[in-house]
Amino acid sequence: MSDKFQAVVIGGGPGGYVCAIRLAQLGLKTACIESRGSLGGTCLNIGCIPSKSLLNLSEEFHKVKNLSNKGIEVGEVKLNLSKMMKSKEKAVTVLTKGVEFLLKKNKVTYLKGTGSFKSKNEVSIKNDKNEETIIQAEKIVIATGSVPVSLPNIKFDEEIIVSSTGALDLDKVPKKMVVVGGGYIGLEMGSVWSRLGAEVHVVEFLDHITPGMDKEISNEFMKILKKQGINFHLQHKVEKVEKIKSGAIVSTSDKVGNKKDFECDVVLISVGRKPNTSGLNLEKIGIELDEKNRVKTNKDFKTNLENIYAIGDVISGPMLAHKAEDEGIAVAENIAGQSGHVNYDTIPGVVYTTPEVASIGKTEEQLKEKNVKYKIGKFSFMANSRAKAIDDAEGFVKILADEKTDKVLGAHLIGPHAGELIAEIGVAMEFGASSEDIARTCHAHPTFSEAVKEAALSVDKRAIHS
Repeated sequence: MSDKFQAVVIGGGPGGYVCAIRLAQLGLKTACIESRGSLGGTCLNIGCIPSKSLLNLSEEFHKVKNLSNKGIEVGEVKLNLSKMMKSKEKAVTVLTKGVEFLLKKNKVTYLKGTGSFKSKNEVSIKNDKNEETIIQAEKIVIATGSVPVSLPNIKFDEEIIVSSTGALDLDKVPKKMVVVGGGYIGLEMGSVWSRLGAEVHVVEFLDHITPGMDKEISNEFMKILKKQGINFHLQHKVEKVEKIKSGAIVSTSDKVGNKKDFECDVVLISVGRKPNTSGLNLEKIGIELDEKNRVKTNKDFKTNLENIYAIGDVISGPMLAHKAEDEGIAVAENIAGQSGHVNYDTIPGVVYTTPEVASIGKTEEQLKEKNVKYKIGKFSFMANSRAKAIDDAEGFVKILADEKTDKVLGAHLIGPHAGELIAEIGVAMEFGASSEDIARTCHAHPTFSEAVKEAALSVDKRAIHS
């Protein structure tokens, strides 16, 4: 007899394990299946967490090297990459064990192995010895995340031609690195290796970096990264990547057909991710997919089969861990008969470079496209006393508000702690606040958050410090 569960979640990433915990909290007998051998998915194991560890450590290395400029004399600063990688791995291990503890604490059954559908109410789990266990479930949630994609005829070897996974685990600093793709992941990884000493070249097919980001912020971002030593080659198409003895040659052509080759030690292909749906046997049970191989769902995260749901990177929407988490809680509450929901207008996006970049809501370009009349408030960190006091004053805060109602429609930040500052605007937007509401809220002095208040004041042209 196979084990019976009221709910089974396939995938133990941010969406999956959060969903499983919430289901258990709501009283359902729940199992969570994960193939990786450790919980937390891409984000915790080979994505958000290890990359943030390396981003922080590389920034600390850079700061220490330049402390003498600020009157702090130190001896020779050396990089021990092996120790740095061990520090990163320790952070990952602690957090994955923490997630395992949370499942146990909430009485979620953790099943290690690869899950696939046997039928619409049965899930097969195969362990690393290919031994099969079959479990039964009343409700099943697909939360298998996404995987990196490459370019045609270019395969990852995770040594010379690497995805973000390989870029997080290099055993030495490349002399020269080519990053194909100017999106969030490519720029974060490029920043890490640039600060550790690599010559970094970003090759981007479009005429700008960070597609989908507010253009003004995107332009400022590239300007700052150029100052930091990163080289950009926009409107360049990668035609092939050839491995050679010393590394690889990346062959490109620009918009008028001029050829340019880049010889390098490592090539990071960072051109996006695709839903991880292969091996689930979705076709066997008739689950419908869209043109991008994403699982089709309705507003309640239901697939075309009544008892099967999907969340996170396998469905439409931004591929972000926190989006998957919110969906995990929402779908659990829906399954339990409550009214879970996700407000997709208030999901922030953050790039964890130095400076950080954060966005929420609509961009100027999106508002123009929809013919929405809006007002702009901007405030530079150059005029923020906390930022100036610690010599970290690049960037600005930009708030977009409805011209008539003053309701905040979006905000875009580049500067110190932008990823933290965006939360205030997220709360404001969730409650339908106006720029006036933010402007009338007392902010502690001296703090970076005062830049948000001043930007809100600036919407009505009454900023005090600019």
